[in-house]
Amino acid sequence: MSSDEHLQTVNAVAHFETYEAYLDSIASWQDMFYLEDQTLARAIVELGYRGTAEFMKRHEFAERRREFEASKVSRDSREDRLAADGLELEDPLLLALAEREAVNRDGRVATIIFLRSLNERNQEISGYVDYAQRLRSDAFREYFSGEARLMPRVNDLAYFNWKTQSSRCNNTVNWTVLSESVHGMVFKSRRDRKVVSVDPRTETPGDSSTRTLVQSSNYTQVVLYDHIIRQKI
Repeated sequence: MSSDEHLQTVNAVAHFETYEAYLDSIASWQDMFYLEDQTLARAIVELGYRGTAEFMKRHEFAERRREFEASKVSRDSREDRLAADGLELEDPLLLALAEREAVNRDGRVATIIFLRSLNERNQEISGYVDYAQRLRSDAFREYFSGEARLMPRVNDLAYFNWKTQSSRCNNTVNWTVLSESVHGMVFKSRRDRKVVSVDPRTETPGDSSTRTLVQSSNYTQVVLYDHIIRQKI
């Protein structure tokens, strides 16, 4: 990237931690060759002799740099904070999901949640939920705090309403639904191409996968399928 391109971007503060480094990016190689003094070359730039229209003064750079650092800290704190942090959890499902939150967020594990329960209309609903996707799309702290109740939705991996007999299957960013397997419905990881079977008759759900039954008074049935993502070497 040329010096002019650096000057024209308002994100220059993201590239240079100090004003001196910013000045160095503007100073030409001719300045350094003829002046033979980095400090003097910086002074030439700071005094405005390079004639650049978008040139930032020292106080402007410092102010924008502070704003950039503040926004970066804010972004990092939001990303690092887990939805379950600081909450006292009692429901076994919420406890199990809290234990899996960090590894689902960073992609080390992909958990599929099977839920079966009554909805607000007293209709029995069951379905498979892509936990990692829901962590990104939902305000999950509301579930952990008890303000909302986690239930399957029509846009989850699989949804079935036992009252109306309506059903839906959907692929997600993490999983592809395969419904023609000898084991019935299975889910294929988009990350490592491994298959997870949710057939309870199988000894294990698949390679690098485990099945965990969770007893929760808030649900008729809960099963967690944890798939460890096999990283490519």
